[in-house]
Amino acid sequence: MKLDNVKHIGIIGLGMIGDSMAVLTTGHGYRTTCVARRAEMIPEYQKTYDMYFRQMIDQGLMPEKQLDICKKYVKYTLDYNELADCDVIFECVTENIGLKHDIYAKLENICTNLKVICSVSSSFVPDVLAEKATKFKDRIIVTHPFNPAHMVPFFELCGGAATDPAALQFAKQVLESLDRKPVILKKPAPGFIGNRLQFALWREALNLVESGICEPRDVDTCLNYSFCPRYTSIGIFEHFDNGDLRLNITTCNTVFPTLSNISEAPPAITDRIARGDTGARADSHKGFYDWNGVDMPAYRERVNAPYWKFIDWDMPKE
Repeated sequence: MKLDNVKHIGIIGLGMIGDSMAVLTTGHGYRTTCVARRAEMIPEYQKTYDMYFRQMIDQGLMPEKQLDICKKYVKYTLDYNELADCDVIFECVTENIGLKHDIYAKLENICTNLKVICSVSSSFVPDVLAEKATKFKDRIIVTHPFNPAHMVPFFELCGGAATDPAALQFAKQVLESLDRKPVILKKPAPGFIGNRLQFALWREALNLVESGICEPRDVDTCLNYSFCPRYTSIGIFEHFDNGDLRLNITTCNTVFPTLSNISEAPPAITDRIARGDTGARADSHKGFYDWNGVDMPAYRERVNAPYWKFIDWDMPKE
């Protein structure tokens, strides 16, 4: 449900995350101002914005007229001064700490009612983000999403040594009003929660292939048809609690010593990169798989399929 005390949301830095965030905020009826760095890119951002909504229309999640209603809530500009009365700002620029510090300095000079600056950074911890701030040091936090942010509900939030806990709680409330599922970390960690779990699994998947135990397709088949579907409705701690930890400890003690503990990317990745097989977008269209001739629209439909059910928003009516 839309918060009465949030009148204006700013988004700085468009592209994959920024465009998606604009869909999310305007789709919930929040007045949103998007600050672009270059005027010539604004038509592309508007095109992407429309595309995301048209995908929802195609899925039967909203009527055609809803796009025009939501577009009333978004504005694109190059002028930071138009963020002066923002309550919340999502900073979505590239991972350049100097650029981020410059942006926060501008906001300190311009904004009069800003309660929280939410960086979508995936690599910088809040203490680094806020180290040069003065006025807003206590309200610069990380709100890390997964792409696309308007479809994937999970956000992981964390603050730093100077963070006001009220800023974190307020950001959590804002994200909950956007139908997201935010969690607040007790302290920062590289990769936060999601990427630490994903890359722990990725490390062992690579180990299985490099050790000659199975092929990449076998790993993916396992994930598609064994435990991954379960974790869309229950959690891993729920699962192992329900299975009895006395059974779990035996498996831990048997399997843990055999798991990969490498600390850098293995040859399975580096050798492919060296020969130019960097994945679907490579000139060779090869990575672990050969993507030549693959129906990419159908692939993207499979990517999006699990997430459409989360788009059940109370969209603006006018």
